[in-house]
Amino acid sequence: MDHAKKLGLVDKDYMWIVTQSVVGDKVTKELPVGMLGVHFDTSMDSLLSSIPTAVEVFAYAIEEFVNQTRFRNGDLNPRLSCNDHRNSKWKLGSNFYRHLREVTIPKEPTTISFNSDGTRQDVELKIVNLRDSTPNTKIWEEIGVWRSWEEEGLSVNDIVWPGNGHVPPQGVPEKFELKIVFLEEPPYISLAPADPVTQQCASNSGVPCKVPPSREEMESENVTATAKTMCCSGFCIDLLEKFATDLGFTYELVRVEDGKWGTVDKDHRWNGLIGDLLRRDGEGAEMALTSLKINKERESVVDFTVPFLESGIAIVVAKRTGIISPTAFLEPFDTASWMLVAFVAIQVAALTIFLFEWLSPGGYNMRTGSLEMAPPRDHKFSLFRTYWLVWAVLFQAAVHVDCPRGFTARFMANMWAMFAVVFLAIYTANLAAFMITREEFHDFSGLNDTRLQYPHTISPAYKFGTVEETNSAMVLRRHQPHMYHYMMRHGYNRPFVKDGVRSIKENELDAFIYDATVLDYLVGQDDDCQILTVGSWYSMSGYGLAFPRGSKYLPLFNNKLMTYKDNGEIERLQRFWMTGTCKPMKQQRRASEPLAIEQFLSAYLLLGIGMVLAVVLLALEHIYFKYVRKHLAKKDSGGCCALVSLSMGKSLTFRGAVYEATNKLRRHRCRDPLCDTHIWKVKHELDMARVTIRHLEKQLEANGHKPAHKKCLHQAQRVTSSQQHLLQPTQGHQAATTGEVAGALQTSFRRSNPGMYMETVLSEDPTGRLLAGHTDDLPPSSHPTLPTQQATPPTSFQQAVSTTPRKRSFQSRSPESPLAGLLRCMYQLCA
Repeated sequence: MDHAKKLGLVDKDYMWIVTQSVVGDKVTKELPVGMLGVHFDTSMDSLLSSIPTAVEVFAYAIEEFVNQTRFRNGDLNPRLSCNDHRNSKWKLGSNFYRHLREVTIPKEPTTISFNSDGTRQDVELKIVNLRDSTPNTKIWEEIGVWRSWEEEGLSVNDIVWPGNGHVPPQGVPEKFELKIVFLEEPPYISLAPADPVTQQCASNSGVPCKVPPSREEMESENVTATAKTMCCSGFCIDLLEKFATDLGFTYELVRVEDGKWGTVDKDHRWNGLIGDLLRRDGEGAEMALTSLKINKERESVVDFTVPFLESGIAIVVAKRTGIISPTAFLEPFDTASWMLVAFVAIQVAALTIFLFEWLSPGGYNMRTGSLEMAPPRDHKFSLFRTYWLVWAVLFQAAVHVDCPRGFTARFMANMWAMFAVVFLAIYTANLAAFMITREEFHDFSGLNDTRLQYPHTISPAYKFGTVEETNSAMVLRRHQPHMYHYMMRHGYNRPFVKDGVRSIKENELDAFIYDATVLDYLVGQDDDCQILTVGSWYSMSGYGLAFPRGSKYLPLFNNKLMTYKDNGEIERLQRFWMTGTCKPMKQQRRASEPLAIEQFLSAYLLLGIGMVLAVVLLALEHIYFKYVRKHLAKKDSGGCCALVSLSMGKSLTFRGAVYEATNKLRRHRCRDPLCDTHIWKVKHELDMARVTIRHLEKQLEANGHKPAHKKCLHQAQRVTSSQQHLLQPTQGHQAATTGEVAGALQTSFRRSNPGMYMETVLSEDPTGRLLAGHTDDLPPSSHPTLPTQQATPPTSFQQAVSTTPRKRSFQSRSPESPLAGLLRCMYQLCA
């Protein structure tokens, strides 16, 4: 005990268990309190009661021996001598010993029987505990009895533990050493170079581990094929340190030589980590520690601990260069809201404003006569201009708009302006949230996605791969053989997971398939935040520590793993090593980069749609002026179209026809060789008519009379000034003919004043030749009965000019022009 005290083996952390030789009546003072003793009952009463039992067993054995053994007379009287080696063994002794072992005697409370080695099967052991009796003495006190024939086995009373404690000591486990193989894969195990001088690792850089040389280094003549020391760190290393501290072992950490995880090769042999555990040459590893997946094939050859983490197979994709959605400007409101604004709010506001303007005394004042329906000459407001006002106010466009005159209509316009302010405030406030770069990526639902199951159905075909000779590749080969062969055939697999991530970031692959927890870690650690995992996990499994079959260390690690799971140690390590964030500084720099043209795709798309609609409206405008207007003019005698659109109303009036003729004549060349003569003649007549109008006005005013129809006089003056503008030749074009100008004037005057037109024509041409082909659009009551008179051929140049055929022109034989006759008629009416 003195030697044990020097070694520190008698303190409260050590439990001593002694046997029969130590337990006795006398107790040595040096024995520590709390010792446990196990011994047979060696009291005198017990020894005396055992003598009859022993004689009885011996007698039964002799009886069986004599009855079942054939022997000669001298066999029962052997001459044994310890000095004579030839006679040192009884030949029938083994036979007699067999009969002794086979003896069975029923007794109370159990049956006496023996094991194959001769020991009794019915054993009773007493358990004693060394305690303090007095301050200077110690005694062995019985605390329990163990009987082999009882199912409950041992029953023990209270125990005094070493140091007079009430709980058992924690103890110190047995020291042992393990050779552990690993394969690096962040975040479970990461490699970093060790100090080049000391070959040691800093406290924050991990633990030393050996990395065998690669095949290239071994084949090189300049490099010695020796393992180099590096530093290992990560989730599994921290877990290993925890195991080593709690279980009390040392370890040698060595990287697997072939750098493979463990699959069956072409020769039906296991390689990698599993192959190293299966080696029987004494050089194999005793444990494999890394992110080693548990699967059916591996479990058939090695033993795994309980999983320390759950995982599956996931898909990682790259985020492509995002662009603003072409419909981003519509996203602040949903479809129902836009429909409500476009088809309800705008329509109701426009119609209400126009209705109030029509009802208001300051506006149209409900004019319903056939001629009173048309708006006043200085009132520039119509239904279409109401829509223009509504749209301009809604989008706050800085354009010219015509305002209504009525107070009620203006009030309604102000209400619409308030609505527009609220609408635009809400729209612009939400627009900023939608006018952002939208990230695009392949949103696969999982490995069962049809785009991965049938990649050739999409053009171009999807490209995806995994890491060969890993659990992911084994699962795909077993459960998704067509996907596996597709990846192998096109060479999409990568040697390492980092190569796969680089391939998807460089657009070499569309997706990469691997262990979910590893991919989640790489996504969190990506500096540019360009990758993400998509879809659900496939083939859920777990990571475990691998041991050779029947390893005695497996129960120790299983128990500790369960303890670490219960006390949250595994969860703490997972939070520390598995989480990662993108670098915020890089995100800020990327956010301040100038926007590319793709970001304004929605604006260009909107402009393009507007241009297409403008072309459509231009075509409709040409159709209206070429086909629709002449039919509409016959029906719209009261000018109702001007309420809808002032431009449409003008196109159906006399002045509108004049402006149309102006534009038409400017675009066409004069094909008549006598064009210059006609232009001079009409221009001269217009000047003379203007002088005559001024002279007549002065005479009327001098006599104290005002023209009864002042409006007609002003209209005549406007007409003559318009015609003066018409007859001016433009650059590169000749002036219009007299017939074309007069034809346009005739058409408008005939439609607006049919009675006056008939009187004027009959006064100029009593024969009625002018009415031929020009009375189709007049009322039936206005058609006169014309006298029949044979026309005479022209006899002079003046007559030839006046009788030259012209399309849609006055054909008068009078030496006076049609325009002069029209002006004279208008003055007669005004007088």
